[in-house]
Amino acid sequence: MRVARQRVARRTGGFTESVIREMTRLCAIHGGINLAQGFPNFPAPAEVKEAAKRAIDADINQYAITWGSKSLRDALARTYRELYAMQVDPETMLTVTCGSTEAMISTLLAICDPGDEVVVLEPFYENYGPDAAISGATPIFVPLRPPSFEFDPDELARAFTSRTRAIIVNSPNNPTGRVFTRAELETIARLCREHDVIAVTDEIYEHIRYEGQHIPIATLDGMAERTVTISGASKTFSVTGWRVGWIVAPPELTAAIRKVHDFVTVGAPAPLQEAIAAALDLGRAYYDRLSNEYRARRDRLVPMLDAAGLSPNTPQGAYYVLCDIRPFGFDDDVAFANWLVREVGVAGVPGSSFFSRRDLGRHLIRFTFCKTPDVLDEAGARLARVRDLARAQVNG
Repeated sequence: MRVARQRVARRTGGFTESVIREMTRLCAIHGGINLAQGFPNFPAPAEVKEAAKRAIDADINQYAITWGSKSLRDALARTYRELYAMQVDPETMLTVTCGSTEAMISTLLAICDPGDEVVVLEPFYENYGPDAAISGATPIFVPLRPPSFEFDPDELARAFTSRTRAIIVNSPNNPTGRVFTRAELETIARLCREHDVIAVTDEIYEHIRYEGQHIPIATLDGMAERTVTISGASKTFSVTGWRVGWIVAPPELTAAIRKVHDFVTVGAPAPLQEAIAAALDLGRAYYDRLSNEYRARRDRLVPMLDAAGLSPNTPQGAYYVLCDIRPFGFDDDVAFANWLVREVGVAGVPGSSFFSRRDLGRHLIRFTFCKTPDVLDEAGARLARVRDLARAQVNG
């Protein structure tokens, strides 16, 4: 008798569907307010949209250079020099990707071999663990401990071994909102130098900050040659659907990353690359205004979450808030999130999706505030009913 063969790769066994995008689908079914997925409900800057239209009208609709149009790479090199004094060669150190999500998986595929380990600070954006596994590496999780979401330097040091290939650092952080201090980044940099480890930094929220300073690890002593810096246009210019990201890395790593990127996606959308090149000309004044506008949204939603009894943290950067569901009698974050969107009409993300083990985050839910004031106010009004509805649910 013939034995049936396994039809899917073992690496997929530990994966689940994106919980964030699943909550968006549930929100649409129930007609709720989507405070789950981090996409704005307001328009991108007019200048950026007009630049995209001009590029399409100019027939820039065919493949760009695989690793990015020259106009965008030159604009990025100029931007990194002006903002952070980073010397980035646009010909040998820059790769334009289909969003920062592709940038992360292309990077890990380019630098990791089976048996390598990748240190991941936890809680983490849900892609990092699967990305490490897809690349053949083993993720090693180090906690960011509440309420301040700081790591223990000794605990981090113990995570570095002879098998450690990389550490993923996300600042400003999703989902905690932490902006890591210079001292914290220096600790990470020292360990990278001592163990010959590559720092892979997700800096997609670099311009959305309310406290602290954004310090690219690549600018610290001895780190330019061992850092892969990832960022993108999605959050900064409110164009999450455009899928334009980028990678800055030393030439040797860039050469390997470009090979993977070429075979994974070929290239990012050509006319939208031209639009982002123009968007980067908006400069520091635009970034300052962006942070101020998001600060106002944060300061609008957080008090409403607090009044509803959700015990929110106050983020230093990015546009997410973590809340505690235990006061409502729930001990299952997925059940609470499903109940919340169904009965209250507000979608959040179950906290367990940001942890390596579900039990570590099952008391948390994450909300986003990248929405207009009227939407935030309506969400706050609905959430004000949570305490009474939850009590009835638990007692009923």
